Amino acid sequence: MIRWLTRPLLRSAFHAYPAVKIFSIACLLTSSLRAAEKAPELSGLDINRSIEQGADFLVSHQNKNGSWGNATRTKGLNIYAPVPDAHQAFRTASSALALHGLLECRDQRPATLKAIERGEAWLLETLPNVRNIDPRATYSIWAHAYSLRALASLYRYHDDPTKREEYRRQAAIQIKRLVRHEDVNKGWGYYDFQHVTAKPSGSIMSFTTATALLAMHDVAITMDIELPATVVKRGVESIQMQRNPDFSYTYSFSHRWTPRRSINTPAGSLGRSQACNAALRKFGDSEVTDTVIRTWLQRLFDRQGWLDHGRKRPVPHEAPAAVSGYFYFYGHYYASECIDFLPPQEQQKWKQKIAVLIISKQEKNGCWWDYPLYNYHYAYGTGYALATLARCR
Repeated sequence: MIRWLTRPLLRSAFHAYPAVKIFSIACLLTSSLRAAEKAPELSGLDINRSIEQGADFLVSHQNKNGSWGNATRTKGLNIYAPVPDAHQAFRTASSALALHGLLECRDQRPATLKAIERGEAWLLETLPNVRNIDPRATYSIWAHAYSLRALASLYRYHDDPTKREEYRRQAAIQIKRLVRHEDVNKGWGYYDFQHVTAKPSGSIMSFTTATALLAMHDVAITMDIELPATVVKRGVESIQMQRNPDFSYTYSFSHRWTPRRSINTPAGSLGRSQACNAALRKFGDSEVTDTVIRTWLQRLFDRQGWLDHGRKRPVPHEAPAAVSGYFYFYGHYYASECIDFLPPQEQQKWKQKIAVLIISKQEKNGCWWDYPLYNYHYAYGTGYALATLARCR
């Protein structure tokens, strides 16, 4: 029935759009139809098998120094990355996500435990030295945020008081670095090509701000760390100012003036809305109700084609609705976090849906990736996926 109804749409589109748009529309409709079909039943064994394959990939692709990823896979389409700090940030963030995924999935095999030990040693040695030198690109925001996630996972993983005190100390440093790079206009972004102020005053992103706030919330709850209340308040206000009435979120602060631009529509916001809703809900925004959470979780599956069409594309924002590939596993990771806000009796069906999607995107070698970012994407994609599946188990 659904397939029959789409035929007139495709016929009318044939007359209204060039052939390239016909192809895009067909791909989106096909993906959405697949997402609308009933998800197959998964067992705990299916999820565990997928997790083990992902962990095996990270174990076998860990660098000798304990980190993951590098800048050796070069091509003409790589995003702007001034050296040396951009690649320091990329490697630190990707390694932190890989370690976070291994810790959250609780794989107790000896090789995985050894990889965790090596990854932890590298991260704790590296974090105090993570800096941002070139103010035009503050990618260190991602390193600070995801290292907080990894530190929170380490704190939950180890019960050694000495180790936990070190995690708290390192977390406090990363929070201070986030405060240092907060934009003068509230929140966080990662580009400032004018760089006319001591603190950034460039482009604030809704999702970057949400990422930082959620990471700080994780360590605050896990380690009982007090957060800088004023900075948190400004971050929350920044996301709220970028929120549209339908709980889509503009890509950046300046996009507030063009809310119906494709990147700011619900389709363009599918990945961002999950993180932004989670951040606002955790910091007490009463407007992000259970109904809002349900609505955007359902949209994630009903409109899956919008995100999936951008997956693995090498050029950022070239997909319909200006979706970038790097929003795919990011969006599902934060969607799995949103599920916990709902009543317990509702959660399993959403977890089942996300697990089915994530497992279906696993590569033959066990990894996950969604956007070719030098040679960091296998690490961060697999880290996101492992942590997401762990929440669904």
